[in-house]
Amino acid sequence: MSDKPATGPLTGRRIAVPETRELDRLARMFEEQGAETVRCPLVAIRDAPDPTPVRDWLTRLPFDDLVLFTGEGLRRLHGFAQRFELEPAFLDGLRAARKITRGPKPERALRELGLKSDLRAEEPTTDGLIATLSSLDLSDRRIGVQLYPGNPNTRFTDFLRQAGAEPDPVLPYIYASAADDEKVVELIDRMADGAVDAIAFTSSPQVQRLFEVAAATRREKALRTALQGTQIGAVGPVVAEELRRRGVEVTITPDRGYFMKPLVSAFLAAFSG
Repeated sequence: MSDKPATGPLTGRRIAVPETRELDRLARMFEEQGAETVRCPLVAIRDAPDPTPVRDWLTRLPFDDLVLFTGEGLRRLHGFAQRFELEPAFLDGLRAARKITRGPKPERALRELGLKSDLRAEEPTTDGLIATLSSLDLSDRRIGVQLYPGNPNTRFTDFLRQAGAEPDPVLPYIYASAADDEKVVELIDRMADGAVDAIAFTSSPQVQRLFEVAAATRREKALRTALQGTQIGAVGPVVAEELRRRGVEVTITPDRGYFMKPLVSAFLAAFSG
């Protein structure tokens, strides 16, 4: 295998990659197109520190419906079920429930278990889920809701209650800091100096972590400068909204298919002109 750097549409571009779980895969996808990547995982993923609520939730399976917000959440639930020796009941519960997914990542996680989604949100957002479910009769249905960190999503569970359903939420994982503050500061400074062409955000917590470190180290102005001079990529509408809420203009995002491959394709289109 040659050690010669790859050449392609992104040759000469330096792209910051704050992804954690699939960092190597995403970075490699950019590098195969000729880019140089700056790897700075901003958020680590951990099991919920108190497993008791997750175990109790697992024992309440099966539900009439199961709403899956993230693929990571389903994988973590599966891991808990294995550790608690509840895997057969967990898988039976998945098979029995009408499985409702917010986007492609939980669908992929279902396929890993030999299952598939029964209903997918019109758009991969909470609003999209609400719009999709609004046409259904949810009266007296027990609905398991797999949440994700940083968003208790009371708006969604309130919608279910108002529709006559009984939501049963579970939070199987948390986010923690991955890179130490010094590495995040280094990334901010490099971006502010114009040494990074673009950054590819794949989750809202990455955005939150970047701004938190900037505030803690009194680099808010430097971060604003950095983001104004850098092409900003967002994997989908949830991440894009988090950036816009903070006054950051998103310049690169997939038209459809909100996961890594379409994101890389969007970068190729943005830099090919």
